[in-house]
Amino acid sequence: MTSLPTLLAQATDGTVTPPYAYLTAGWIVFLIGLIVLNYTTRTGTIARATTKEALRQPVFFLMTGLAILLMIVNYYVPFFSMGEDTKMYIDCGLAMTLICSLMLAVWTASISVAEEIDGKTAMTLLSKPINRRQFVFGKYVGILQSSIIMILILGGLFFFFTYFKFGYDQGEAGTPNADIFFYRNVGWLPFQIPYLTQERFNVARTILPGLTLIAMEIGVLAAVSVAISTRMPMIVNISTCFALFVVGHLTPVIAAVPEQNVFVSFVAQLIGTILPTLEHFNLSAAVSTGKTIPAYYMGMAGIYCVAYITSMIMVAFLMFEDRDLA
Repeated sequence: MTSLPTLLAQATDGTVTPPYAYLTAGWIVFLIGLIVLNYTTRTGTIARATTKEALRQPVFFLMTGLAILLMIVNYYVPFFSMGEDTKMYIDCGLAMTLICSLMLAVWTASISVAEEIDGKTAMTLLSKPINRRQFVFGKYVGILQSSIIMILILGGLFFFFTYFKFGYDQGEAGTPNADIFFYRNVGWLPFQIPYLTQERFNVARTILPGLTLIAMEIGVLAAVSVAISTRMPMIVNISTCFALFVVGHLTPVIAAVPEQNVFVSFVAQLIGTILPTLEHFNLSAAVSTGKTIPAYYMGMAGIYCVAYITSMIMVAFLMFEDRDLA
């Protein structure tokens, strides 16, 4: 898969296809698919119960509140970035959204899968007409849904803050700031309808690819966490997932080890192949340079995400298939 920095280096103004229309359509199809799965299958029953359980946890409110607080603080705190405060604000906001949703996903996987198995609750569920694969996949979907809900909540507020942050930074720099809204008559209505200003909207919508890549990364790590939770307790799961988070962002560097030592090169390539390359979902290079992420890259990242999730869910099936629940 071509790296994001390479694509950005090859891209020139006017030659990159904006991904916003494709992403909007993709999110609509994805959310409709989740709704259908939730209310038409036995797996969906497990998924809905897991999502409700995750949303009632204190960690959900804690992480959401912390992210919103940091968004508000960063709105007013200057970054001293030579007129690029909005880009820095977007970069920080995306990082906060990633960390908070990751914490929720890993914590929920530990509580909902590992502790239910150890507490014999899973045996009660499996005594009903639900098999082990439906149990595991339903848990995964429920965990993913809770993280998606957090991403949507934070993403909506993040769009709002970014929309106004752009004008706020223009005022701080002493340049004429863009109007907050513009008004237009529509048909027979006796009053004018407010519309979002195009200049502010174009800046605020740049968070959509970032939020999508965050959702993909959370999907991959949630699948890994569910697979680990079928055999390991909470502490092991959380430690492993966060170690994998760090190493996963370094796999391109690890895989690029010079081939001077055959053994070292083989181990580096093996790590880069087995572990997820989470750097594919890192948006900081595009945000810092103000580039548009190509639609092609988003599509390839989505294919990689689905392929890795599928492989990890299969591993979870195998690990849980012969697990003694008695």
